[in-house]
Amino acid sequence: MMTKLEAIIQPAKFESVKQALIEIGIDGMTASEVRGHGRQKGHTETYHGHEYSVDLLPKIKVEIVMDNGLVDKAVSAIMKAAATGKIGDGKIFLFKVDEVIRIRNQERGVAAL
Repeated sequence: MMTKLEAIIQPAKFESVKQALIEIGIDGMTASEVRGHGRQKGHTETYHGHEYSVDLLPKIKVEIVMDNGLVDKAVSAIMKAAATGKIGDGKIFLFKVDEVIRIRNQERGVAAL
């Protein structure tokens, strides 16, 4: 069985999260720049004397599909590398994956990762 992990993290923490994942043996990942908010609902800023609301904050979404045996290590590595202890540190989502197929040579399952 395989699991897809999606982590939404602070942009400033991406390099340390990436390095932590590489150190535990995960080298395949997809990272995207995304925008969103959770409980913090953004913030207000002032520009040239005018106040405006910034309600969708920049984040990084890291996506990884891995063998189930690596999930606990990956979650721990991300939590340690991404945590600041402040609101907005992010979230980790886990999904079960039934199948993976490598397009180049039709490998399937964990071998295709």
